[in-house]
Amino acid sequence: MTAVRRPSGFAAPAGSAGWSGSGSPSDHSGSSRTTPAAGQARLPGRSLLRVGPVSLLIRRRATLVAVVLAVLLLLAVVLSLSLGTPYVAPADVLRALSGAGTPYDLVVFDLRLPRVVLAAVAGAAFGVAGALIQSVARNPLASPDVIGITQGAGLAATVALTSGAAAVLVAPSALVGGLLAAVLLFALGARHGLAAQRFVLAGVAVAFAFRALTEVVMLTADPIDGLRAQIWLIGTLAGKGWTEAAWIAGTLLVLLPVLAWAGWALNSTALDDDTARGVGLRPVARRIGLAGTGVLVAATVTAQVGAVDFVALVAPQVARRLVRAERPPLVCAALLGALLLVLADLAGRRLFAPTQLPAGVLTAAIGGPYLIFLLLRGRRRSS
Repeated sequence: MTAVRRPSGFAAPAGSAGWSGSGSPSDHSGSSRTTPAAGQARLPGRSLLRVGPVSLLIRRRATLVAVVLAVLLLLAVVLSLSLGTPYVAPADVLRALSGAGTPYDLVVFDLRLPRVVLAAVAGAAFGVAGALIQSVARNPLASPDVIGITQGAGLAATVALTSGAAAVLVAPSALVGGLLAAVLLFALGARHGLAAQRFVLAGVAVAFAFRALTEVVMLTADPIDGLRAQIWLIGTLAGKGWTEAAWIAGTLLVLLPVLAWAGWALNSTALDDDTARGVGLRPVARRIGLAGTGVLVAATVTAQVGAVDFVALVAPQVARRLVRAERPPLVCAALLGALLLVLADLAGRRLFAPTQLPAGVLTAAIGGPYLIFLLLRGRRRSS
């Protein structure tokens, strides 16, 4: 959904959808309404909803996909709360969530719900971060785990875990490491207006450098501490819950106005700089703002749940293909990221029960084949 405001001093073409002119409604009373069928015919697949001086452009397919993903996410949450030892029937899960009171309230609310909520919130954050970074980079392979944000957080967390620091310092250290990686990334990629190709290449270089330093720290550390760091680097939701979910959700809420702006500003990322400046935009400032928001979200969620790879890579591009859009849609990417991580965590808990696999192992199992698919698809197109 995109907000379109009529620029002052410019006249809209006659009959243009959403703007008053000859043959179009000119009611400025502030009431909400959609344009007539004739106007919608000029915008296939879209609807215009006028709210005073602002017109809201609604993509009908994107709305439908978002609704379907929301329903699938709800089903995945109920399934995750149901499966386990003991098994809780979905009807009992729904009764417990409604507050009706069941013998399984302890299992649902205290043992499973915190982890499921964390998976949903973290997956949504990964989806948003990936959508922002891929849109700025104009590259479907760009994600926080490719451009060095995850590796910076991993290095800082590894240092904290192997140096005897208190457990409460691991997440703040990882956040600082991710942000420092972002600063280095912007410093290397800021020339030529944060050009897309330079941004991605700088990110790959930062990722390799931090990954190498992480391996050095782990090899020189105590084996037990090195194993703890390795589990963190894989990414797991075990032993985590409300606290981590609150940090991630709080960050998303604070950034909500920025994310609302980003959803509108992403429409201009496909324009070249000269065209963007010609229509009155500031492309460099927009790219920095969008990329900065993406890396902040990525660093925050990685600090809380570890390096869960490939969710930020897969979710935006699958959402873009479902919506058939030119750029990853934020809402659909967030819903799909949440769905992927909830299902990955459920599979990690149940596939080899009683042994539990970290969620990062399952997301890598999904992301690896998808990455190969992208590479093969790009090769066929080039040939």
